[in-house]
Amino acid sequence: MPLLGLAAMLLSFDVAPEAIAEHDDWHTHEHLPERLSIPGFLRGTRWVALSGQPRYCVLYEVAQLATLSSDAYLQRLNHPSPWTSKMMPHYRGMTRGLCSVVGSYGLGLGHLGLLLRFSPAADQQAALREWLLQDWLPQLPARPGLGSVHLLEGTLTAQMTNEQRIRGADAGVDWALLVTGYDQQSLEALAETELGKTQLAARGARGIVSALYRTDYTLTAQEVGA
Repeated sequence: MPLLGLAAMLLSFDVAPEAIAEHDDWHTHEHLPERLSIPGFLRGTRWVALSGQPRYCVLYEVAQLATLSSDAYLQRLNHPSPWTSKMMPHYRGMTRGLCSVVGSYGLGLGHLGLLLRFSPAADQQAALREWLLQDWLPQLPARPGLGSVHLLEGTLTAQMTNEQRIRGADAGVDWALLVTGYDQQSLEALAETELGKTQLAARGARGIVSALYRTDYTLTAQEVGA
């Protein structure tokens, strides 16, 4: 599968406008290298919205779900660096999902990503998962303009830590669907048709939030280790 691990952490958030430039500097040169030095963190990618909200999406691919509750990870969260402590108050509307990778199809990650976050209706959860995993997602990556697709389901509840206390409590993520590719029109068309809010709602998805992103920066654990 194209994602590097069996689990992932998905973050969506805004940053106060006056702090965006420093945020991107900090996130690129300190925060991502710090996170990717934690055992089990494999790759981190920052995305910036082309349409929809919020401005940022960050995807961390990790070896297994236990990575996201490990002592090494929690130690970092409870002992933020001075620069991290400075940046945390500038975050707005943070959602943070500690997710299992339920389905991952295709190859690679395109530089464009359609992100859909939603919750399944309780009585349609199994049917929605079956439709996505068996009938719909496996054939998507072969379409022109697309490359890979990933279904994530929030599994762990994030613990309260010092980082979170500084920025305010995070909201969680229930289910998320990330479709990546190389052609913006193909992803936009998908968001308006088969993966549009009306179509997903008819299958049992609720509270659908959709946005189109481009990659802004990517780092792997191998690069940090080198």
